[in-house]
Amino acid sequence: MDSIQPIDWRDNTLYLLDQRALPQQQIWLQYNQAEEVAKAITDMVVRGAPAIGITAAYAIVLVARQAFDTYGRAWKQAMVKPLATLAKSRPTAVNLHWAIARMTALYETLPDTASAEAVLLKEAQAIHQQDIAANHTMGKLGAALIAKNSMVITHCNAGALATGGFGTALGVIRQAYADGKIKQVYADETRPWLQGARLTAWELQQDNIPVTLQAEGAAASLMATGKIDWVIVGADRITANGDVANKIGTYMLAILAKYHNVKMMVVAPTSTIDWQLPTGDAIPIEQRSAEEVTAINGHQIAPEGVPARNPAFDVTPASLIDAIVTEAGVVLSPSLDNMRTLL
Repeated sequence: MDSIQPIDWRDNTLYLLDQRALPQQQIWLQYNQAEEVAKAITDMVVRGAPAIGITAAYAIVLVARQAFDTYGRAWKQAMVKPLATLAKSRPTAVNLHWAIARMTALYETLPDTASAEAVLLKEAQAIHQQDIAANHTMGKLGAALIAKNSMVITHCNAGALATGGFGTALGVIRQAYADGKIKQVYADETRPWLQGARLTAWELQQDNIPVTLQAEGAAASLMATGKIDWVIVGADRITANGDVANKIGTYMLAILAKYHNVKMMVVAPTSTIDWQLPTGDAIPIEQRSAEEVTAINGHQIAPEGVPARNPAFDVTPASLIDAIVTEAGVVLSPSLDNMRTLL
């Protein structure tokens, strides 16, 4: 269940699995320039908060290489502008800023007289491996909350493709399925990028986990049957009080789940928690282009000239969440006080 890993560093080069092409094609793109990596993050070659953080860490290795080769002892000053560009590539996913801060804190301790590439590469690889280990831990912790013969809904893609490997929400689903607890997964197609249809359904199919695809508008009618036990999702940012920013449509699912007495689980590493933000009201929400809504794969589906609203994320209040699962532990009925148990 660790066969899917979307990020690879080999031969001194960063390789990213182009998630825009899945599932029809598996295309690996190579990167040697940090500005190209920033564009890849913006353009959704790689997506998912943990995967974005890992990719950013490797991008900083590339920045350090180029900075030292070009500027010598002035390489630290030369890092500032490329890192600022990298930080702007996706505004909502806090793992991006967490990875930049961790790598920056390290390189600032290094001497000016030698290249930082090797030291930073070791740190990026540690971030990568720590993410995979955290996902396995979260998988076990989340699976422990699930009863046998459960049926669940997941939204967007919080699987191996969104992380270093194994996945957050799908990590829980993978573990619970292996433990004989989940018998059926329903994957929302997740407009407008269709991550559920293209990525989640593909991932689960690779692992022979029973998955049925549905339009997210069908979730209410499914919950009304009484067959769904959990909604399990990932997160792009969690605030100090337990509010959660995740793919657009998550808030709607949480409201439906509360009405139908279905439990709501959010699975994310502690690097996704933004302790500086007290509530979800302060989370910056990325607004993407209207064309992502009015067209699919370049084919216009809406009348020309019709405007479209396209927020990439929404914020689910902590009051609608039953459990936040991290590698540091599980927070039930999250609140400002409960979240502090993770510190």
